[in-house]
Amino acid sequence: MLKLQKTDGVFAEKMLPSPLIPGIEGPGTRPYWSVMIPTYNPRADYLEETLNSVLQQDPGPEQMQIEVVDDCSNDNTASEVTRRLGAGRVTFHSESQNRGLANNWNKCIERARGHWIHILHQDDIVLPGFYDLLRKAVECSEAGAIFCRHAIVYSNGHWDRISELHRESAGLLDDWHAKITAEQLIQCPAIAVRRRVYEQLGGFLPDLHYVVDWEMWQRIASQFPVCFEPSILACYRLHGSSATSRLKLDAADVRDVRQMIELTATYHTPACGRALARKARLWFAQIAVYNARDLLVTVGFVPAWRMIFEALRLSHNRHVVRMIFSFIVLWFRIIGSRLGCWMKSKLTTSVQSEASK
Repeated sequence: MLKLQKTDGVFAEKMLPSPLIPGIEGPGTRPYWSVMIPTYNPRADYLEETLNSVLQQDPGPEQMQIEVVDDCSNDNTASEVTRRLGAGRVTFHSESQNRGLANNWNKCIERARGHWIHILHQDDIVLPGFYDLLRKAVECSEAGAIFCRHAIVYSNGHWDRISELHRESAGLLDDWHAKITAEQLIQCPAIAVRRRVYEQLGGFLPDLHYVVDWEMWQRIASQFPVCFEPSILACYRLHGSSATSRLKLDAADVRDVRQMIELTATYHTPACGRALARKARLWFAQIAVYNARDLLVTVGFVPAWRMIFEALRLSHNRHVVRMIFSFIVLWFRIIGSRLGCWMKSKLTTSVQSEASK
């Protein structure tokens, strides 16, 4: 259990069921970095890219721990790729039973021995200079976490877009707690966190799934300064088999967001929390409608409408309503197109039948 302390000039009494993270006991030299790679049924080619992107920047075992932590996958892909590419440099740990996303991330933190922990997903990569530039940026800082700009990439590795530039040079961010509450601005491959921060605040919340990371970044920002490196040094991969994509099919991602917003509003003063919660609900409601349009075209009507209903539960803002009206127009156009194709097919079949008589 975690009791939040001073937040925006007040003391929040919200008790969180966050898993405890034990400290490092005993003497011995600790590495600066712990690069922890949680896996579950990974694609071999993606995991190879992930490991290679780290190994190409490896400063040696005295400075960097590299470990794959598998959540009881259904096959041996994770262990085989680790053994083949890691060549004894990358250690491998496998759980005896599947514990779920958040618990696997927490296992990564528990096993990490470094002063700074970087949780790098099995399908994401870091670009050259990630560890050197982030270390340089925080060496003279009391930041509890540091993140850089990242690129959103497709399954084939082609870039789609890049994240925002929050400041021109590396340094601490002002009013970051409010900004990260209103929008999710960080993806996991782009951020590293001091181990002692996790020890103080606890681990990721197992009750959350889609936004388990967003809640953690807000929790950290409520208690510690956050540093930003403006270079683009990480890539977050979008693909259909990811956990994020699966959660969208029944709108579980939106329900998760709604639960998280109710929780993290308590990390602020009541007035500030309510205002930021409205902004967060509006921001994600717009994303939900955008995702609904994509589902309508690529998957079907039912998952798309689930997403629309959940978007309305988040926000009734006029902009969201206009977006939903546009969605309905698209829906009718698709129905009309499919009806036209069906009628044309029936007519063609009828003409062919008459001609054959």
